[in-house]
Amino acid sequence: MKVAIMQPYFVPYIGYFQLIAAVDLFVLHDRVKYVKKGWINRNRILQDGSDAVISLPISHDSDTLDIRDRRVAPDFDRDRLLNRVREAYRKAPCFQQTMPLVESIVRHEDADLFQYLRHGVSCVCEHLGISTPIVPASTIAIDHSLRAQDKVIALAKAAGADTYVNAIRGMELYSAESFREAGLRLRFLRSRPFEYPQFGKPFVPWLSIVDVLMFNPVAAIREQLTTGYELIVNE
Repeated sequence: MKVAIMQPYFVPYIGYFQLIAAVDLFVLHDRVKYVKKGWINRNRILQDGSDAVISLPISHDSDTLDIRDRRVAPDFDRDRLLNRVREAYRKAPCFQQTMPLVESIVRHEDADLFQYLRHGVSCVCEHLGISTPIVPASTIAIDHSLRAQDKVIALAKAAGADTYVNAIRGMELYSAESFREAGLRLRFLRSRPFEYPQFGKPFVPWLSIVDVLMFNPVAAIREQLTTGYELIVNE
């Protein structure tokens, strides 16, 4: 059984969804600290031929709080964000099919940051036909005071995994030997380059899944979910 464990992100890049599709269970961290100025509540879209950051505003609160204890700002102007996405992509070939999805994500009314992000990830998965179960880490019975690699190993074992799969950027974080000692195989997902036309201008890679959806039919994206990556062994 393959398991992946990741923080939730706001409309993340295609590799995140390749990871979800590659495993049998996807665990979303809700009992880890919210990282200020990280990518939990931010992403990038294409605007006037270059990348531009979009943000989900968060209520001011203690930096010691977990993701599940943070809140979406009450003054979050959803219409303003949607108008920005609409203007950026209104001439994209798949705009009509994609914009309703973006609206359903952005207009979600749950002020709980974790639930808001989980909803967005789940909406994209449903749109792309990804059926992998997604569960919060807090629903898995482990010692949640564990940190870093120890917590990942405990979560994976408690979930019944024999293989733990992580995004390629995690190669420097985890020890294959430690996972072997715990009875787990360790694999890393590396996305292959996926280039497509973006209004006839130089391609800007690794933007939000919103960009991928605006320029590519769902069938083409589904193919990338299964063939557009490789699993790496780092011994």
